[in-house]
Amino acid sequence: MNTDKLPTRSENYSEWYNQLILRSELADYAPVRGCMVVRPYGWALWENIQGALDKRFKETGHSNAAFPLFIPMSFLEKEKEHVEGFSPELAIVTIGGGEKLEEPLVVRPTSETIIGYMYSKWIKSYRDLPVLINQWGNVVRWEMRTRLFLRTLEFYWQEGHTAHATAEEAVDETVRMLNVYTDFAVNEAAVPVIPGRKSETEKFAGASDSYTIEAMMGDTRALQAGTSHFLGQNFAKAFDIQFLDPGNQLQHCWTTSWGLSTRFIGAIIMTHGDDQGLVLPPRLAPIQVVIVPIFRNDDEQAKVMPVAEALNRQLSQFRVKLDTRSEVTPGFKFNDWEMRGVPLRIEIGPKDIDNGVVTVARRHTPGKAGKSTLPLGDEIAAQVQAVLDEIQAAMLEKARNFRDAHIHEPKDYEEMKQIVQDGWALAYWCGRTECEARVKEDTKATTRCIPLDQPEGQGECIVCGQPAKKKVYFARAY
Repeated sequence: MNTDKLPTRSENYSEWYNQLILRSELADYAPVRGCMVVRPYGWALWENIQGALDKRFKETGHSNAAFPLFIPMSFLEKEKEHVEGFSPELAIVTIGGGEKLEEPLVVRPTSETIIGYMYSKWIKSYRDLPVLINQWGNVVRWEMRTRLFLRTLEFYWQEGHTAHATAEEAVDETVRMLNVYTDFAVNEAAVPVIPGRKSETEKFAGASDSYTIEAMMGDTRALQAGTSHFLGQNFAKAFDIQFLDPGNQLQHCWTTSWGLSTRFIGAIIMTHGDDQGLVLPPRLAPIQVVIVPIFRNDDEQAKVMPVAEALNRQLSQFRVKLDTRSEVTPGFKFNDWEMRGVPLRIEIGPKDIDNGVVTVARRHTPGKAGKSTLPLGDEIAAQVQAVLDEIQAAMLEKARNFRDAHIHEPKDYEEMKQIVQDGWALAYWCGRTECEARVKEDTKATTRCIPLDQPEGQGECIVCGQPAKKKVYFARAY
């Protein structure tokens, strides 16, 4: 482990973020510019995210499948808005097996087109609907400015794609999956996201409506942490996804798509991390509990290690690690596991054993304030579970308090311009793209989402003063 001090967030937030990922061994830079290697610790975190989401997808009736990485160029060109939105980011294969291809192949930036083509083959009757499929995989978008997890050329994600008989069913599905993402973010990741709808300017290319969960990072910038799209009949018409309704009339399907990616790891890092390193929520942490035995000589080792090993077995229901490294000091181990964000550290030395206790250190509360003792015995596993639950709840509360303290409702446009330099502004907006563009030009802030929870009545647009019915969050974003 690199023993140099981590840059503080106040000194250089960007460098703190980059160094933290490298030093905690979540990921590393790949030899191809803009790509990353996800290391085992980072992949274990992603697997826990996958597990939490996959369980929710299956509970809502979805099945997993796999679709090809390569998409014929002509497929993307069938939906005009879609190809326009993605064309600057496409990676295109023109040679295969040493021969020039008859038709270029796109390395998928997303899979609406290839899945739309397959749905047109599979769906013939209203009895075939709804189709509820999810894919776990990787996609490629040729980003110019990249950052580990947040924006890379290749990233990992899930993408759900569904087809329905009516617009109402498809809209219900779009909102249902947005709620699934919100539930996951809040209850598993302790990230207090705000669900809402994207503006016309910010929506997904080819969608009728886009919904998002927006999270506030530790530097107050916004991060789009997951999206759900109502695609209307746009892709159904482009790919002839049709069905015979009960009256034997041919109808186009209504489709949706929704996705959450490894970018969410960036959300966890920046929502919870501190100047000592990662702070991971217990429900997703690759290691939930680390046991650090402390001894100075062979006699103390002979006394401590059997108790530490027995404790390790007692806590087998958790993702637990017994740190038996002999080449480093306990102090080094404490710093190492703090850097990696392990929620709970258990220290066990000769005096602890004499007293029949262990010392526990909560990662989210540094120093003495986060330490206490637990009695050794049959109840230790239940007590550890209670502490982990307490940590999970405290992390969510802390993140929510931070977010709420940095959201302000400006009285005028001048005040809003100040607020978005170090926070979010919640204000009425008339819905015109001209006002949206002016905010972006003046402040670099964008409309993050039109929250689903809206106040009664109406107000005046914060930018132009015209009547406005919706409040919107404005913020600078990643």
